[in-house]
Amino acid sequence: MIGKIATALLFGLSAVLYYLFYTQYFKWRNCFDPSGRCFDADNGVVYSQQSGIVWFSLAVLSMCASFYLLWRLKR
Repeated sequence: MIGKIATALLFGLSAVLYYLFYTQYFKWRNCFDPSGRCFDADNGVVYSQQSGIVWFSLAVLSMCASFYLLWRLKR
C-alpha cells in the first residue's frame, strides 16, 4: 500500500516538475541572450537558462524513481 502511494506521489511530482520546466525554460528558449538571461517585460521577470537543466533533471529523476517503484510493485 505504501509503495503504491509513493509511486503515485513521485509520478505527480514529476508532472509538476515537467510543468515548471515548461513555464520557466521551454516557453522562453528562443529569448535567452548570450549571458543566459531572458527578461519578460510584461511580468517584469528575468528567466535564467540554467533553470532548464535543473527542472528537467529533477523531473527525469522523479519519473525514473516512480517507474522503478512501479516495476518493483509488479514483480
